[in-house]
Amino acid sequence: MKQSLFEHRHKAEWEQFSLTLERLERGKKTEQVESFPGDYRRLCHHLALARERGYSSFLIDFLQQHVLRGHQQLYRHRSRLGANVAGFILAGFPRLVREQWRFVLASGLMFFGSLVGFALLVYLFPDLIYNLIPAQQVSDMQSMYDPVAGHLGRTVERASSEDWVMFGFYIMHNIGIAFQTFASGLLFGLGSAFFLFFNGLMIGAVAGHLTHIGYGQTFWSFVIGHGAFELSAIALAGAAGLQLGWALIAPGRLPRAEALRLAARKSVLLICGVMLFLLIAAFIEAYWSSMTGPAPMTKYLVGAGLWALVAMYLLFAGRTHHAPE
Repeated sequence: MKQSLFEHRHKAEWEQFSLTLERLERGKKTEQVESFPGDYRRLCHHLALARERGYSSFLIDFLQQHVLRGHQQLYRHRSRLGANVAGFILAGFPRLVREQWRFVLASGLMFFGSLVGFALLVYLFPDLIYNLIPAQQVSDMQSMYDPVAGHLGRTVERASSEDWVMFGFYIMHNIGIAFQTFASGLLFGLGSAFFLFFNGLMIGAVAGHLTHIGYGQTFWSFVIGHGAFELSAIALAGAAGLQLGWALIAPGRLPRAEALRLAARKSVLLICGVMLFLLIAAFIEAYWSSMTGPAPMTKYLVGAGLWALVAMYLLFAGRTHHAPE
């Protein structure tokens, strides 16, 4: 292909790429930013063709300069994405939790209140557990935390090489619970409230029953570590769902669809933080909580430290002005 035909065929594309580059270099937003990586790759291909076909040095220099400038913009925006993610983790998420404290408080009272309340009831009145959990499931739960069984949190012993399998299982299981609690908030918040109470009752029933029959040490030493992230994540998922429900119940002067859209922005961000918490919880549960080597007191101390870490993170992270945005 002759150089003149090559230039004529791609001139408009190069001009558009040049305009996009100029806007990006001035820090302005542009609609073409999403297609920029693909445009950049095509420009690289055009440069390679120009060199291979021996086109003029003027054209090759022109394309090469645009490729270099495009490379700088492409990787600058990638690093900005990484900085935005880090900023959200280090500051944005805990700020959002504090901003939505009313929903977080309501969700926490529903979840932890039902958990603690029913745990005490089952501890004092052991037969109550069978009104909520079938007898066979209770028996399976007992075998998981039997002090003489030689394993924790599972019905059979497993090799350490299988921990990664359980890690994946815990992630999927916990994310399923969290998403169920969040998404059901679209039922005017009633769905989220139901799952908060239900999960609280289930966990409380197990805790109260195992403590009553003398399996408390194996149970509490197992759950205290990952529970800091897992239980907090369930409560935060409920808060996100309640926020959706409240937007439908009390949209103010906005149409319900618009109020829901605005609430969903923050709720989805909360769920992103919840996913991070559940990822950490699954890792701890698979690789630390199920270990039988550490003494119970060691696990209690580590667990207390993790609960303190979560509380400090949610209460104080991102308060300083120089924290990443």
